Amino acid sequence: MSDVVIRRSPFHSQALQVTLGLALGLALGMVLSREAAPSALTLRLTSVLDVIGTAWINAVRMTVIPLVVPLLIVGVAGGGDARTTGTIGAKAFAWMLGLLIACAIFSALASRVWFDGLALDPAATERLRASAKFEAPSAEALSVRTWILSLIPLNPVKAAADGTLLPVVLFTLLYAFALGRVDAGPRDAQLAFFRGMADTMLIVVRWLLALAAVGIFALATVLGARLGTAVLGAIGFYFLVLITLLLVPTIAMYVIIALTRRVSVRDFARAALPAQVVGIGSRSSLASLPAMVKGATDVLTLPTTATGFVLPLCASVFKLNSGIYWAVGAFFTAKLYGLPLTDSQLAVVALAGVVLSFSTPGIPSGGQLLQVPVYTAIGLPVEAVGIMIALDTLPDMFKTLLNVTSDMLVAVVTAPTAPRDELVC
Repeated sequence: MSDVVIRRSPFHSQALQVTLGLALGLALGMVLSREAAPSALTLRLTSVLDVIGTAWINAVRMTVIPLVVPLLIVGVAGGGDARTTGTIGAKAFAWMLGLLIACAIFSALASRVWFDGLALDPAATERLRASAKFEAPSAEALSVRTWILSLIPLNPVKAAADGTLLPVVLFTLLYAFALGRVDAGPRDAQLAFFRGMADTMLIVVRWLLALAAVGIFALATVLGARLGTAVLGAIGFYFLVLITLLLVPTIAMYVIIALTRRVSVRDFARAALPAQVVGIGSRSSLASLPAMVKGATDVLTLPTTATGFVLPLCASVFKLNSGIYWAVGAFFTAKLYGLPLTDSQLAVVALAGVVLSFSTPGIPSGGQLLQVPVYTAIGLPVEAVGIMIALDTLPDMFKTLLNVTSDMLVAVVTAPTAPRDELVC
């Protein structure tokens, strides 16, 4: 499956295409919003574009579960290296999970404070909300009791058909852990099937993302027509909050290095810098892996368990940025559409950002796609995900910076402890 994940040539111009689609759509929408009374032509145009944008979002939604399920099964049941390395693998996963949970809590709390300061025209948000396709969940559906019980599906197939992602993920994890204990013959046969399924679904997703500029242009036009020029301020605010919240944990990685005293902060910075530069330029943790291995080997002199196992594992499955941007995106969407975001809804988003980060597809903005069924579950309009995909180019650089830095951190803290007198902080 690696050849499908890392082949990036079809996406070299995707960032430019979706950015252009977003800019043109917002510009057209803001021009249309200046009409005191929308003409018949304007209403017809926005109606047609609304259908196009919604059709594209629906096409993206249909790929999520058939993509996530095989990726999770292959990632968990196919992790032979993790079983042979035993303690190192468990320690690395514990650090990944701990960092993800800490970032999710931090982002949820900080985002609520920041977005409370964003005010949009209530009439504009009402127009946008009226045009959205979503169903607000009932209070009972968002109660703690109902939510906990909903995580255990009575019928996994029905849960998948209904698009309820978290119950499907929990069942898939249970299945994957059980498959890992099956004899090699049956296990390998199933893994081959699921690898093929994942590869196939990644190709389908690539086809749909090739149409992203058209879908995002349509969605952006409707957004601009409903919100007018207020949308520019909201986007700028979104950039400010998200990039700031990504930089804070990036800096925190250096603080953790200083506290653990496994290596010096100076050496860690020297080792990580080349990989960080590659990551910012490529927006890919996998593309940064060779530079990470080189820095860990030449500068930090980490053992092969760190350079040959932990770093590849982290680059493949550890996406610390998911703990940050899922909450920011949910608050951004809620503000755009003038919807409240309750603590129960925020808890679902934060948990999903932690659990689903390990199955993020290895394609640009792949993590954004996984938010679609989560938004459906908590009653947020999924159209906003298309807008966030278009806005992802700049924040994605900082997401990758955080991912690369945290990958290096996990490799350091899981390596055998260096003699204390060799460290200079």
